Amino acid sequence: MKKITLTLITITLILISCKKETKTNVAELTETKIEKPVENTLKITPISHATMVLNYGKETIYVDPTGGKAAFEGQKSPTLVLITDIHGDHLNLETLKALDLSNAMIVAPQAVVDKFTDDFKPNYSVLANDDVTMINSVTIQAIPMYNLREEALKFHSKGRGNGYILTINKERIYISGDTEDIPEMRQLTSIDKAFVCMNLPYTMTVDSAASAVLDFKPKQVYPYHYRGTEGLSDVDKFKTLVNKANPDIEVVQLDWYPEK
Repeated sequence: MKKITLTLITITLILISCKKETKTNVAELTETKIEKPVENTLKITPISHATMVLNYGKETIYVDPTGGKAAFEGQKSPTLVLITDIHGDHLNLETLKALDLSNAMIVAPQAVVDKFTDDFKPNYSVLANDDVTMINSVTIQAIPMYNLREEALKFHSKGRGNGYILTINKERIYISGDTEDIPEMRQLTSIDKAFVCMNLPYTMTVDSAASAVLDFKPKQVYPYHYRGTEGLSDVDKFKTLVNKANPDIEVVQLDWYPEK
């Protein structure tokens, strides 16, 4: 009888011990901090004219950063910077010098890199038209951008600047840079988002931009870089032209000119 009693007491003590251990483990799990999952949708922030910020996951991409450090207040420091051309609305050394580029790679054509001064030593990768590279998780292809009209050839010569196609999580994003409705644009395929310029006298008309978009059929098109010498281009007309011919193309109008 004493042996049975001793055995029951031993079993009871073991069960109590297990329950305490289980409670402790639950408490420890409750106190463990769970990391917030990375946002895996593309966020587009227009800054002004040709300047924008693209955020996806851990990537923060500055496109043609201009406007000084203040223009990027509240934005994460870039992991990648894309520069399309040498003109001041695309390349602004004062802005680049003011930004935190310690974790960023600049991708640009040679003509842009040639403008870097001796006191500006960023990490950079030179891409010529049609070159492809991969920075972090982003695949980057340089696309030609240039003028076609005789009177506009002086603005953007073929081979100097780059448009870009970014591939981010299987989504293809086209950034036109300063260009007209060149064959290389019209022949693009499988574009999910397209940023297309339209301003005179420097790039192309609204009609030419709409015609090119109807040829390469992006899922979404964002008119940008649409301030010319005569003011802002008629982006409402652009939307009408595109959707009248192809209602499946979504035209997304963002506020690129908050100062207007």
